[in-house]
Amino acid sequence: MPTAPRRHSRHFLPHSGPQPISEGMTASEPQRPPPPRFAAASLIAVIFINMLGFGIIVPLLPFYAKSFNAPPWQMALVFSAYSIGSFFGEPFWGRLSDRIGRKPVLISTILANGLCYGALAFAPNIAIAFGIRLLGGLAAGNGAVIQGYIADVTEPAKRARQLSYQGAAWNVGLIVGPSLGGLFAHTGIGPAGFRIPLFMASGLAFACALAVILIIRESRVRETDYSHRPSRWAAAGEALRHPVIGRLILLTFLVGFAFTGIESVFGLWAQARFGWEPRNIGLAFACVGIAAFLTQSFVTGPLSERFGEGRMLAIGMAMTVVAMSLQTVSTGGVMTTVLMCFTAMGQSVAFPNVGAMISRTADPHRQGQIMGLNNAGGALARVLGPLSAGLIFAKVLNGPFILGALVVAPAILLALSASRRAPARHG
Repeated sequence: MPTAPRRHSRHFLPHSGPQPISEGMTASEPQRPPPPRFAAASLIAVIFINMLGFGIIVPLLPFYAKSFNAPPWQMALVFSAYSIGSFFGEPFWGRLSDRIGRKPVLISTILANGLCYGALAFAPNIAIAFGIRLLGGLAAGNGAVIQGYIADVTEPAKRARQLSYQGAAWNVGLIVGPSLGGLFAHTGIGPAGFRIPLFMASGLAFACALAVILIIRESRVRETDYSHRPSRWAAAGEALRHPVIGRLILLTFLVGFAFTGIESVFGLWAQARFGWEPRNIGLAFACVGIAAFLTQSFVTGPLSERFGEGRMLAIGMAMTVVAMSLQTVSTGGVMTTVLMCFTAMGQSVAFPNVGAMISRTADPHRQGQIMGLNNAGGALARVLGPLSAGLIFAKVLNGPFILGALVVAPAILLALSASRRAPARHG
């Protein structure tokens, strides 16, 4: 093990092999105040409020864009704007939170997102709406900050469990939010008919920011020495070349590319193949959300702690490949819904383990930055996946599922390879 303090190293891992990052390096650990009891659980509960507001808006976006008489390509741009913003926001906010602390970054990003929801209610045209959604995605690209906080206050062996609870809270927000948005939207009176849901989303964001101010305690001490930090672009190159983190970032991109692509065309595919109506599609997505919630709440954490994060990550990828492949021979109805649920369960088993493995491997001073780079890969996938799925769907009906299975299959090998090289779990 190196004798120099860890903070002067520009590497993610010690040179001597896959040792736990904290072992023998107490000088390198960032100083942190002792976390309050249930710190991670408190943050997850607060973030649920924010995700509820997000869920209110997402299903209404096509109708919102249509109220400006926007053509389909402009509707797609409004959808993609949020992910484009997140692609740039995630690494930036993650890196900033490593420097100045998680809490101020959470408060400022949530407040900015709330302002964007309010501004969207008064957008005069589709171009302004696109710009607001882009800024909203940039502000809301704080997933790495949340993951960094959870890593700060949770022992390594329990991180997959806590990150799975975070995913469960997001899923509940995406289940409950759309029903509220649909209840208060009035699509027949133009853009003004969406103001009440947008105001609701804005209010929930402000409530979330207030809760962070009052409830959440900072998990880090502000750093004053930045000499150990490489530049943003050097850090990105280092992360992609790293034998563990680079593989996990690629895995995140591949799986996100496949899943969001299928998700974006699922309604059109089900309608073309089985004659499904919006009610059937909505019911299928509700089942998917429930399956993901149950998996993340009760299955992912215990299995990861028992069998290991890498093994469960590979199993989740395998479940996803099998479900996507079988969807091409689905007979409709129950089989299609079950397979979509099975796909979501595979994702729910897998992704919390990605965050847990990255948090255990990355330099403790730079966890937010590295998680941000991983989340940026997911954001890029949410832009390119739907575009690719839409293009192939126009030529081959089952094409998105075939493409998805082919893209995810290598992720199984990436998961196993990263697992072999990751430091052992401790604590």
